[in-house]
Amino acid sequence: MEKDIDYGTSKLTPEKALQMLRSEGSDVTIEQAKEILYFLRIIANIAVLKHLNKTK
Repeated sequence: MEKDIDYGTSKLTPEKALQMLRSEGSDVTIEQAKEILYFLRIIANIAVLKHLNKTK
């Protein structure tokens, strides 16, 4: 699953996410960290859109 994401502008890079996940005891690869970040961005976008729709 290939995504066009510019991690240069992101505050949380896959490498930093990998460090954070490993420090919490999760044994993940860099590819898995990228997938986790992608999923979290989708969830965050949905949450923001739902919040904005409620405030209209």
